[in-house]
Amino acid sequence: MSDILVYALHYEGAYNKNSLGAISEGAKLAGELGGECHVVVIGDAQNLSDDFCASLGAFGAKKVFRVEGPEGLSQPVIDAMETIIRANGQKYALFGGGLLGFEIGAGLAARMQAGVSMEVTNVRAEGGELIAERPVWGDSTISVKKFVGDLGIIIGRLNAFEARQGEGAAAVEDVQVEFKAHSLRSKMVQRGEQRGADVNIEDADFLVAGGRGLGKAEGFDLLESLAQSMGGAVAATRAVVDAGWYPYAAQIGQTGKTVAPKLYLAAGISGAIQHKVGMQASENIVAINKDSNAPIFDFCDLGIVGDLNKIVPKLTEAIKAKKGG
Repeated sequence: MSDILVYALHYEGAYNKNSLGAISEGAKLAGELGGECHVVVIGDAQNLSDDFCASLGAFGAKKVFRVEGPEGLSQPVIDAMETIIRANGQKYALFGGGLLGFEIGAGLAARMQAGVSMEVTNVRAEGGELIAERPVWGDSTISVKKFVGDLGIIIGRLNAFEARQGEGAAAVEDVQVEFKAHSLRSKMVQRGEQRGADVNIEDADFLVAGGRGLGKAEGFDLLESLAQSMGGAVAATRAVVDAGWYPYAAQIGQTGKTVAPKLYLAAGISGAIQHKVGMQASENIVAINKDSNAPIFDFCDLGIVGDLNKIVPKLTEAIKAKKGG
């Protein structure tokens, strides 16, 4: 069989953007392989209505496996996906970007002795199998991977797969899963971004990021005002989160999160390779830095050499005026 199983993360009645992208991508690829895209959702029964689950058919899912269990934790999902794959024989498991997807995918690979490729930016069907492509060496070259064995696991980079919504409803099938004892030993204490706001930087279309050039923690007040005027979110470099200027949940870069917004505005960020790999896929990059030799000017779309403490407030005022206050 050439079916593809996708995990759909959900929260407060809405599906995760990257999960929907993975379903759309899975549906396209499964069609090219002559199979179907199946989805697993897990959570409290009262939150998983027939309509809520079947709605994934609009993104290409043919069947949704509904599992009652703890949502948002990796081990119960690993148990559920193993149960479904062993019973139905899906050839691939596909995940959208995000830390939970990495954890589930890696755990499932270890559990089922499967091949796994992470940070994938493109997948194609070729010769009746899927080929995964991922950037390596600081995104300077592309690694191409095929899978050996009965199961291949593909974990996408954030925003790598576009959600495409159409019409249709998926069949819903309830699955009973015998969770392993260790899978139920963790409990969800708090969920969501812990940056002092309820904005998810991974899903934001507009990001305003700050670095050491802000001079002090209070400099983020300027960026928050600008982000608010744009309807976006605030991000940060590793240097400033290490200094305690901003929460780690907002960190972008090699050891932080990878983002690809429509607009990434970098204020006081030099553009070292460790930061570049986390944001270079942004559609448009604007940089403000008083150092004309800053590396970020080598790859940004628009560079402004000047004092961000003067430029950012004026930019905020201009945006507010354009929007009528």
